[in-house]
Amino acid sequence: MSGLEQRTRLKNIDQTRGLVFDIRRYSLHDGPGIRTTVFFKGCPLSCWWCHNPEGRSRNPSLMFFPDRCVQCRECVGVCPHNAIVEVNGSLQTSSQCEACGSCVSVCPANARQLVGRWMTVAEVIQQIEKDLVFYDESFGGVTFSGGEPLYQPAFLLSLLDACGERRLHTVVETCGYANRELLLTLGKKVDVFFYDLKILDSAKHRKYVGVPNDEIVGNLEALARQGNSVVVRIPVIPGINDDPGEIQRMARLLKRSQLHSVHLLPYHRTGTGKYTRLHMPYLLGDVDVPSSESIQTIAQQFEQSGFSVSIGGG
Repeated sequence: MSGLEQRTRLKNIDQTRGLVFDIRRYSLHDGPGIRTTVFFKGCPLSCWWCHNPEGRSRNPSLMFFPDRCVQCRECVGVCPHNAIVEVNGSLQTSSQCEACGSCVSVCPANARQLVGRWMTVAEVIQQIEKDLVFYDESFGGVTFSGGEPLYQPAFLLSLLDACGERRLHTVVETCGYANRELLLTLGKKVDVFFYDLKILDSAKHRKYVGVPNDEIVGNLEALARQGNSVVVRIPVIPGINDDPGEIQRMARLLKRSQLHSVHLLPYHRTGTGKYTRLHMPYLLGDVDVPSSESIQTIAQQFEQSGFSVSIGGG
């Protein structure tokens, strides 16, 4: 295809806009084959262990790297909200910040970054199409993640339609906390759902995730009844959802729904530094990462119930 033909085709794509905070190429853990993963901004949950806290807000977020700051104070002079203050000799961002990006443009050390940019469907597809050769050779495709992709439904639907026209394999990673009619409509356009199942105990779910779980469980069952391909992803958080009783209840739910594929995602601490940079509290504290032995025990518990189990996604 010539450059002119490609530009003409991209112009004809729906110009719906959405807020994206990352597009990760050559991803190997977000579905089959080599994939391009598009991360949507905004999420209705507030999981204590979230490793992408920059994806929570529905608006752009300011991330500050204090170790890069050279104390030039250029940011102080341009901030229209007086949100940059000096505390014990170092510059900090206060709650007055509205993530306007004024400070980002003048920072010589790249210590201030704006997370999230508005993109059209055409712009995202243009990035996706750079990896077409990898999809063909590896049977890969495109994964929509977040945040929560269903939090921007019009943008997601338009992207899925554009991918469908190109016969690209699609995965949607979702927390399941969404309008059921929308979810089932998406089910007709998505090849595979990666569906988070975090905690079945309702009180614990509300405490650690921020919302009740009845809608999430109901939506999972509805997708299964509709015949969608669903991989259930379970983040394993020591002391919160890793006890044998909780695992047994999850296994019963999935077996009843005739869902057979489970990905166990062991808790890790690699994203904790982001909370400081975003001026957000990290509520999970000093919870240790689960041992490989404990993860294997959980995997065996699911396998003994007839499930196909993967550790770490894929």
